Amino acid sequence: MASDPDPVMDYCIAKSADNSFTCKNSSTATVEDFTFSGIKSPGNFKQTDFSSMAVNSNVFPGLNTLGVSFVRADFAVGGVNVPHFHPRATEVAFVLEGKIYSGFVDTKNKVFAKVLEKGEVMVFPRGLVHFQMNVGDGPATIFGSFDSQNPGLQRIPNAIFGSDIKEELLEKAFGLNSKELSELKKRFSPS
Repeated sequence: MASDPDPVMDYCIAKSADNSFTCKNSSTATVEDFTFSGIKSPGNFKQTDFSSMAVNSNVFPGLNTLGVSFVRADFAVGGVNVPHFHPRATEVAFVLEGKIYSGFVDTKNKVFAKVLEKGEVMVFPRGLVHFQMNVGDGPATIFGSFDSQNPGLQRIPNAIFGSDIKEELLEKAFGLNSKELSELKKRFSPS
């Protein structure tokens, strides 16, 4: 089983976001190192109907070496968290508000999906493609927790159409013509 290593000390507050291997002196730790208020309010989903805020040791140094991280995701009506996966973590998603069509696909291409309502929880096993869509009448919010300090994130549309995979291969793999492929590449290319 792969997982984050067990810590060898109570905690290791990272000295800086770009150097999680150097710990701040524990005698200078304060309660502020172990609290984070950056997800109290919804994210701005006006432009894309979806917003997410990752809470990891880069923004919350108290999480460093603890093997956990978190995300807040906010959805406008009809907003979508595109099919994606986390190569290094299992995710547990809790619906704080709204109705979310949520699911994952296993390695036999079986889909496990249903509409979750406020207060319900769903687990997405490590490395499996999963997705969410707001199917309610108002905004929706989910909180997700991960069993890894760095779960990783691979969005399927961006990985396929926003990368430099040879166009001929994509046209053949997906039965697309060059115009259709060009539109998808424009939509999912990194800005």
